[in-house]
Amino acid sequence: MKIKIQCPAKINLSLKVTGKRDDGFHNIESIMQTINLYDYLTIGVESAEKFEIKLSGNSKEIPYNEKNLVYKASMLFIEHSNLSPHKIEIYIDKNIPVAAGLAGGSTDAAGTLFGLNELFGTPLSKKELHTLCAKLGSDLNFCLEGGRQMTKGRGEILEKLSFEPMKISLIKPENLGISAKEAYTKFSDKLASKFQSQYGKREEFKNDLEWALIDDYIELEKIKKLYTKSIMSGSGSTYFTIDEQFNPLDGYWIKNNLQAISEGIKKVPL
Repeated sequence: MKIKIQCPAKINLSLKVTGKRDDGFHNIESIMQTINLYDYLTIGVESAEKFEIKLSGNSKEIPYNEKNLVYKASMLFIEHSNLSPHKIEIYIDKNIPVAAGLAGGSTDAAGTLFGLNELFGTPLSKKELHTLCAKLGSDLNFCLEGGRQMTKGRGEILEKLSFEPMKISLIKPENLGISAKEAYTKFSDKLASKFQSQYGKREEFKNDLEWALIDDYIELEKIKKLYTKSIMSGSGSTYFTIDEQFNPLDGYWIKNNLQAISEGIKKVPL
């Protein structure tokens, strides 16, 4: 049995950090929006004497072992679905940049949970899938649903908002990836030290993490100077604009003419 799953990227139209939690994570209020930039998962399963998970794909930037969120999602699904042993093979067709603030890893993990649930006859309810998503990361719940949502808590609390069509363009320094851990650590440190960005007060930024990061990276500063209305997505290093295009720029990955979409993860023809 095989299935193909379409996993959309997301942007953060706004992101405000509202406090640090007892578990070490931060509470946020963020308006997230899915866009028509996709990773694709081809998932195959067959009966076996014991469980086996095999990952492969087209990207040299991600691991194809137990460190990958797709692997972790597969293990979590197995643990909670009471299945007989199977061999699970997943091919990851990666188009969303890595460590870019676009939820590439999260959408793939949520897509894995969704795809396996479909292949095995939906042993888990949508609510149970959301519970597993929340165990794996902060953006998975949103990626599963998609559209436009106000997300709160770590990102797992969703409030659906009215969908508004929009044209979106993306730009990312080719050799700069920023982890969520780095972004939130810098945010906490700079908040405590009463840091002042040369680009404005924290309240003037749509994204609190952009305020915490931009002065540390000349690659981000270059984007902001050229495109003053651009906004960083998530923990970076991608910026986006609405109804504006980026011109070709050496050392930068650019994707123009994308669209906001009203859906999340879904099955597509093989």
